[in-house]
Amino acid sequence: MNKDHINISLLAAEDLQELRKLSIETFYDSFSAANSEENMQHYINNFFSEEKLSREIKNPGSAFYFAKLDGEPVGYLKVNFDKAQTELQDNKGIEIERIYIKSALQGKRIGQLLFDKAVEIAKEKNKDYLWLGVWEKNPGAIKFYERNGLAQFATHPFKLGDDLQTDIMMRIDLK
Repeated sequence: MNKDHINISLLAAEDLQELRKLSIETFYDSFSAANSEENMQHYINNFFSEEKLSREIKNPGSAFYFAKLDGEPVGYLKVNFDKAQTELQDNKGIEIERIYIKSALQGKRIGQLLFDKAVEIAKEKNKDYLWLGVWEKNPGAIKFYERNGLAQFATHPFKLGDDLQTDIMMRIDLK
């Protein structure tokens, strides 16, 4: 696959249904094998509802970007600034809350393009660092972030339905 066929574009409110469909598909594909169906459905119903995603798209402290292959959304990025960040809420940092790619296209550099977009946004906004949380049982994602210079600085609990899990918090200094 040629990365020149991938277009990264900012989402708008009218992209809600495409975002919701892609969010559910990519989240389910990424985590269903290691989690119960009940916990997966609980998370999807609460975090990928039209109402919740609509609020997130409209939040001036967050931004979503689609990765489109030949005009079709195949992945997305969500970044958060300032008080929209889920944990640190430090105006010197920017959070990558989500990078999800359709499973059939993982390993095709789409995630790298989205990560690079996040770094570009952070630098444009003159942020000191970029950070994220990644599930401790997602070694592929952890290796990807390590290859991009991020290092663990903490852990934090993450609740998926009734299952208390651990996210590894990682960051990279940009200055």
